[in-house]
Amino acid sequence: MGTARRIALNAFIISLAIFGGFYQIYLKPLLVTFGVSPARVVMAIGNKHCIVIPELQACEELVLHQPTGVIYAACSTPLSRTHWIPALDQLNSTGASTDDYVATYNPFTGRVTRLKRNDFNAGRGLSLHGMDVVASKTDPDILYIYLVNHRIPLGPQSARNIGADSVIEVFSTTVGGSTMDHWHTIKDQNVIITPNSVSGSADGKSFYFTNDHAVRVGASRTISNVLGHNKTSIAYCHVDKGCKFALTGLHGTNGIAAAENGTIYAADSLAGRIEVFKQQSDNTLVHADSISTKHLLDNVALDADGHLWVAAMPVGWRSLQHLKNPSLKSPSTVFRLSKNTGRTCSPLQKHILEKTFEDDGDIMSGITTAVYDSRRRKIFISGIASPHSVVCDL
Repeated sequence: MGTARRIALNAFIISLAIFGGFYQIYLKPLLVTFGVSPARVVMAIGNKHCIVIPELQACEELVLHQPTGVIYAACSTPLSRTHWIPALDQLNSTGASTDDYVATYNPFTGRVTRLKRNDFNAGRGLSLHGMDVVASKTDPDILYIYLVNHRIPLGPQSARNIGADSVIEVFSTTVGGSTMDHWHTIKDQNVIITPNSVSGSADGKSFYFTNDHAVRVGASRTISNVLGHNKTSIAYCHVDKGCKFALTGLHGTNGIAAAENGTIYAADSLAGRIEVFKQQSDNTLVHADSISTKHLLDNVALDADGHLWVAAMPVGWRSLQHLKNPSLKSPSTVFRLSKNTGRTCSPLQKHILEKTFEDDGDIMSGITTAVYDSRRRKIFISGIASPHSVVCDL
C-alpha cells in the first residue's frame, strides 16, 4: 500500500472513530430524547375530559393560585411567536409583539381577564416568556408577578446581531384583581443573559432564573446548539443587592421551580433530565440529584402536595416544526415526579415518574407548560405558540 493510501486509510479510521464517539456520547441520546430512534409512539392518556380555552393563545407559562384555583398565564399570539422567540434564535424584531399580556382564567366561570397595566417603560411593552406568581409573605391578598421580558433592543443594531435586551419585570396585583402595577425592572447584562424561566419569592424583590444559553448570539451559541448547551446557568437576583450566578456549567437549563424547603428543580431540556439542587445560605446552589425522562422538556411546576409536574415534548422534531408554524400539530406529554414512599417500587429508587397526560396534538398541541390543581384534580396545559390552552379533569 502506498503512502498516500495509508494516510487516507488512517484518516478514515480516525474519522470513523471520532464519529462513533460523537454518535454514542451525544447523537444517540439526543435521538432518544427527540423520540426519533427508537420511534416514539404517542398514546392517549388523560385527554378524555378536557375543555379548550380559545382565549388563551401562545401562553409560554401558566401558574396556579392554589387558594382560589385561578390560573395566571403569560401570553402572546402564535403569529408573533414565529418571529420572536430568542431562546430558539427567532429574532425577527419587526414581527415581534410588544403587547404581550398576563391573563387570569377562572375555571369555575370560564372567564378570561387580561390584567391591565400602565405604560411603564416608554412604549417598549412586554414580550413575554417565563413567569411566576407568588403571594406576599405579609399579605396573602397581594400577589407578585415575575416576568421574563425579552425586549427588542434599542439602537441601530439588529436583534439578529446582538440578541434580545432581556430583563426581569416585577409587578403586583391583588387576588381577584384586573390590573397589575409595575414595581421593578431588573437588568444585568452580565448575568441576565438569556433568561428563560423564573422562580420568584414572597418578598417581591428576589428570584432565581435560568439562562438557556451562555451567550445571546454568535458562533459559540451556534456551536452549542449543535453540540449541546453545556454552559447554561441558574442565577439569583435581589432588587437591592444585585444579581449573581447561583450555579454555572449546567446543560440545557430551561424551566425552574422552587420548593419551600430550599429544593430547586430545573429541566435539562435537551438531555431530558430533571436536575435537583439545594439552596445554600448565600443563595448559591449545589447539585443533589438527576432524574431521566428521555423526553424533550420545558417548564416544571410543583403542586400543593409537593409533586413536580413536567411539560414534555414526545416528538421533538415536530415541536420544532410547530414553533416555526403553529398550525402544525405537535404531540404533548405531562409527567408527574413524586418521591418514592417505598410502597410501589424499589427502595433504591428515590423518585417515581408517571405519565399523566399525553395527546397527539389534536387536543393540546405544542406544550411548554402544565400545572396541576391537586385539590380540584384539574390539569391546565398551554404552549408558547399554541392556538389555545386546555383544562382537563384527572
